[in-house]
Amino acid sequence: MPVELRRCHGIEDFRACVTLQKEVWNFTDAELVPLRMFVVADKVGGQVMGAFEGETMVGFALSVPGTRSGHIYLHSHMLAVRKDHRNGGLGRQLKLMQREDALARGIELIEWTFDPLEIKNAYLNIEKLGAVARRYNINQYGITSSPLQGGLPSDRLIAEWWLNSKRVERLLAEGKNPAAKVVTSISVPAQIYEWKASPETRVRAQQVQEGNREQFLKAFANGLAVLNYERDTEGNGKYLLGRWDENWSYASEG
Repeated sequence: MPVELRRCHGIEDFRACVTLQKEVWNFTDAELVPLRMFVVADKVGGQVMGAFEGETMVGFALSVPGTRSGHIYLHSHMLAVRKDHRNGGLGRQLKLMQREDALARGIELIEWTFDPLEIKNAYLNIEKLGAVARRYNINQYGITSSPLQGGLPSDRLIAEWWLNSKRVERLLAEGKNPAAKVVTSISVPAQIYEWKASPETRVRAQQVQEGNREQFLKAFANGLAVLNYERDTEGNGKYLLGRWDENWSYASEG
């Protein structure tokens, strides 16, 4: 059955978002984004985009509006895809739907946070969407109840998706992210998921997190940004950092 992407509006759509959120992250009720937040986001200029297989929701994206230095942007707070629909490009389709809607309203930036230890997610954000990262938040949400976090601090990279930039437009046109001159790299071992999942090996995951955190903070303080991402045949990930070129941020410049 084909999957339909559309905006969510009614209460039943928002209830489906809450249900799917709980299924994907397995949060306790106290940590769930409540139904009312989805309603508010829809009413105040945010986005609630849904993916439906028949009447069943299989994915959604939630964003809320924000301002920085007098400019409006969207903060994409959640992107959820059911387990049986992952690795087929649905997450990217939902993000591109967000982009289309934002540009139609004159919004040129969408930001979101992501776990630096999540290899597949990092690859999507950097290589498939063209986002960059140059900020790092330590333990942003505290220690969460989600098993995906493995009891580790909720460190987050901030993805900046400059929707109208030369970088993003070239990626969408050619299907390939422009390669940057690499100054340094930061690696994530493929075993990180296993290490986070088991109490016996969680200390190894924490050591990777702490070591990478130090490298990110130092690199960003020196003006570097995450511009590319690599995965090898064993599933290991590697962030590639270089000098930020503003000409790749704004399509109107350069």
